[in-house]
Amino acid sequence: MYEGFYELSSTPFTKGIPIEKLFMPPELTEISDRLEYVAQRHLFAVLTGECGTGKSTILRHMSETLDPRKYRMLYISDSKLTPTNFYRLLLEQLGVAASWNSAVAKRQLQEQMSIKLAVDGITTVCVVDESHLLSYAMLEEIRFLLNMKFDSVSPISLVLSGQPELWDKLKLQKFTAIRQRIDIQCRLNNYDQSRTGAYIRHQLEEAGAKSEIFTDKAIQKIFEYSTGIPRVIDKVCTNVMIYGSQNRLRLIDDHAVQLVLEGEFL
Repeated sequence: MYEGFYELSSTPFTKGIPIEKLFMPPELTEISDRLEYVAQRHLFAVLTGECGTGKSTILRHMSETLDPRKYRMLYISDSKLTPTNFYRLLLEQLGVAASWNSAVAKRQLQEQMSIKLAVDGITTVCVVDESHLLSYAMLEEIRFLLNMKFDSVSPISLVLSGQPELWDKLKLQKFTAIRQRIDIQCRLNNYDQSRTGAYIRHQLEEAGAKSEIFTDKAIQKIFEYSTGIPRVIDKVCTNVMIYGSQNRLRLIDDHAVQLVLEGEFL
């Protein structure tokens, strides 16, 4: 809709951006590198961040950059995950029919991961998203999963991803055993104003923008409303650019942003 008016070659503020065009400032690159290390060394990591700060983007980057000849990434996102469903979902991604008996399914998974590591040299990387919603029983099951060994080496790399409540939960005394097993902690923070501006400009440049579209004061207004959360920045910028194209605004200022915020968000 607005892409033509601003002479863009693609949509700038959308989820489906190719990984080579992702905005990757130093702090995100560092987290990406640490997660790659987790995969390489068969470690256990916890990734936390507020809703919309880019956890799914980092995990997508991880999925698409890991060498498929060395790693098999399994992804689960289920707010009502049970031990039985946990093993079933993992085994299904490995192409194996899972037993409905969780103890049997657990042995099936261990066998499959051990075979992949021993025969094919492939490490299984398990990512559990929305982990802040996991029950006590599920977190205990994950602790048992970490105890799996093949020739004294864990056949799995594990990443729990969730909102900050995940870490708050893991701090409880009853989760001491699993907390002590965590090798690496990663936290995604909101962008500051400077990073917000860099993000907006990057997205526009990658979409083919030939000139500035937002003034500095417009970016400041977007930052103040979004508090530097990328998902909110995307939503505001999209709506503001639609408004701008409808009103023939080649350069969007803070007044235009305020009008859109008052009409669409506030």
